Amino acid sequence: MTEPRRLPLELWGRRWLERLQLWSDGRAWSRYGFEFLMFGFKQGWACLFGGAMLALIVGTHLLWPDAAPVSRYDFLVVGALAIQAAMLALKLESWEEARVIFLFHVAGTVMELFKTAHGSWLYPEDSVLRIGMVPLFSGFMYAAVGSYIARVQRIFHIRVKRYPPLWTTWALAAAIYVNFFAHHWLPDVRIALFVATAALFGSGWFYFTADRVRRRMPLLLGFFLVALFIWLAENLATFGRAWAYPGQADGWEMVGVEKLGSWFLLMIISVVLVSIVHRPEAEGGAVPSPLGGEGGRRSRPDEG
Repeated sequence: MTEPRRLPLELWGRRWLERLQLWSDGRAWSRYGFEFLMFGFKQGWACLFGGAMLALIVGTHLLWPDAAPVSRYDFLVVGALAIQAAMLALKLESWEEARVIFLFHVAGTVMELFKTAHGSWLYPEDSVLRIGMVPLFSGFMYAAVGSYIARVQRIFHIRVKRYPPLWTTWALAAAIYVNFFAHHWLPDVRIALFVATAALFGSGWFYFTADRVRRRMPLLLGFFLVALFIWLAENLATFGRAWAYPGQADGWEMVGVEKLGSWFLLMIISVVLVSIVHRPEAEGGAVPSPLGGEGGRRSRPDEG
């Protein structure tokens, strides 16, 4: 994937990163602590689009004036477009990543039209910029997941081992997507889909760099952790009345933990959609240094 040209602000940040790395090398506790902080910072940077959308949703929920000349949902559409345009203009996101976001937007909007028609959830506020019962900003919530998946691969220099053949992942993702619709009339086969996911991805590994040492994580664990994070973000979004489940009609309550299963399966669709634009790369080649360039320090995945 083509990496966007670095901005002066980013170059300034990298110079400070070099100084912090030199400081952290002095003691084991500071070295591991710095790596943990870098992991969190990079995760936040990968979530930039979704984080900005969540801030917009919660902020407008708390502060939107009742007498505003436009609806909050319409403002969220304009705000989402502005965030996307700014990320492209500032080269915080590549056009390749923008194409991934577009795929998510289309797939998500189709699902939203179907699910709202069947009462799975609703959008309680009025708006003009909508298709049927679905305000147009909703597609950007799915796009935020796509943005994260695409950006995190570049930011963490993610490579994989024992990734399943692509055609099998495409077949699995198609089955998951169809089941999101078909279970309204046919038996829900998500248990079989969980088993198929475990069979395909169970022996695979992510390799990533938070600071300078290559680390690894099972693919299934990585998918679950991201699904957990999305579930937490969903709780914030429903608190901000971006949408509401039937049980939240009379007031906000936490989204049921059973939704984690749905988000886990969505993660599989997300990874597969990203793989259409950016094919998974095998671990073993040169990995860019976190300070820029190729051929950074390489270590065993479990090296401390």
